[in-house]
Amino acid sequence: MKLIVITSPTFFVEEDKIITVLFEEGLDILHLRKPETSAMYSERLLTLIPEKYHKRIVTHEHFYLKEEFKLMGIHLNSRNPREPHDYAGHISCSCRTLEEVARKKHFYDYVFLKAMYEHDPHGGKLFNFTAEEIREAAKNGIIDTEVMAFGGITPENILEVKDFGFGGAVIMNDLWNKFDPCSDRNYKGIIEHFKHLKEMAD
Repeated sequence: MKLIVITSPTFFVEEDKIITVLFEEGLDILHLRKPETSAMYSERLLTLIPEKYHKRIVTHEHFYLKEEFKLMGIHLNSRNPREPHDYAGHISCSCRTLEEVARKKHFYDYVFLKAMYEHDPHGGKLFNFTAEEIREAAKNGIIDTEVMAFGGITPENILEVKDFGFGGAVIMNDLWNKFDPCSDRNYKGIIEHFKHLKEMAD
């Protein structure tokens, strides 16, 4: 199962170093998501990440970055719902319901199914769906390798995501909460946490 990481919504000093190490440790895809920020900062971050990893980065904003930095592709969501005119290349999108997944998945390279789990300190429980609904959707070919589970995924529930038959797990808060740019002297904790997740996803 693929492991996809979405960036923290804000930029911070060690970010490029952490992202580079995540790729070195086997990160499959990075989604660059920086809502309401200037393109200049995304450009700067991309110039600091080794070029060989650019083809594994998908951007949620400033879609011209895809061509400029030879990125993997673009991601559509409620803020940016349409691809640029004459765009050709990888596109993913976010979905909130199983019906939306069934409707859209054939038009995209992969889709996110959002709000899978509740965010709680003891490992998220299923939030918008029951296990029966997810298994039924997998049986009917709605959940498959082109659908990525997103929302509240932690080491406590990632094996369940894999068992459901998703093609990937999308990690955001669970990872970035392991690093405090203001007080942490190094980023060993976040890397160790990622390696643990990666082990379980594989």
